[in-house]
Amino acid sequence: MIRFEHVTKRYDDGTTAVDDLSFEVAEGELVTLVGPSGCGKTTTMMMVNRLVEPTSGRVLVDGKDVADVDPVALRRKIGYVIQQVGLFPHRTVLDNTATVPSLLGWKKSAARARAAELLDLVGLDPATYGPRYPAQLSGGQRQRVGVARALAADPPVLLMDEPFGAVDPVVRERLQNEFLALQATVRKTVLLVTHDIEEAVRMGDRMAVYGQGRIEQFDTPATVLAAPATPYVADFVGSDRGLKRLAVTPVTEADLDPVPAGGTGDGDPAPVPLGTSLKDALAVLLQHDTGRLAVTGADGAPLGVLTPAGVHRALRRATAA
Repeated sequence: MIRFEHVTKRYDDGTTAVDDLSFEVAEGELVTLVGPSGCGKTTTMMMVNRLVEPTSGRVLVDGKDVADVDPVALRRKIGYVIQQVGLFPHRTVLDNTATVPSLLGWKKSAARARAAELLDLVGLDPATYGPRYPAQLSGGQRQRVGVARALAADPPVLLMDEPFGAVDPVVRERLQNEFLALQATVRKTVLLVTHDIEEAVRMGDRMAVYGQGRIEQFDTPATVLAAPATPYVADFVGSDRGLKRLAVTPVTEADLDPVPAGGTGDGDPAPVPLGTSLKDALAVLLQHDTGRLAVTGADGAPLGVLTPAGVHRALRRATAA
């Protein structure tokens, strides 16, 4: 869906922001671009919708060179979410959300109906929040409106620049969870820029780790954490990358011990479904003294119990894979 072919961006002062960049994002894939400030990740993203023009090379969206597409028309077909949201302060939440459909010539009633549908999808009751103005919303609520607005015209591509960076950690985690659930439904092709390695690991189907203007490694989060391609990547993801892998390693049946003969007791924690991340499962385990956590299948029946030894087996399995 998105392809970079030997793309370089060099500014007039001689600064090379992006140097001979080539990679591809598949349709429906969420790719995180992660690296320190000034490494070129935002420049990369902004070349997709022509807010920045490459010095050389090509950027293609759905097989078409974006340089051959009118930039205004291009941007109306690409959703764009930024850290500070950028809502119009003088327009209601409903009208903010309906901005792009209105620009595309939709009838006002259709644009507003679509806006109401998207507000509901991101967890904001349109009857309650639609008439409000951005100043009447919390930071997390404004961010949800920004996502709804970006999705309003049903664009195939979504660009997100530090979308959850302006809210506190608790709200950030909730917004990340909500967006991942939303992405499972809408399956947009997403480029998400972040400087936070944990966010990149948690959100991305694949992640691109940037050095200075170059991608040092482009792979799944699990692979980047288990097998950093260079010393730079190993240093960037951190010495605790083994712990970070807990977030991208799901619980499988191979990690479970049999359910005890007497079943699970009243003091045991509530069961979790198969496929829960080891991070979430371990967090539950550590809150209880029983040392075991029941894991259920799709039908809700217990498949076995996860123990600390099972967590260790799972990490060894992930490393071997």
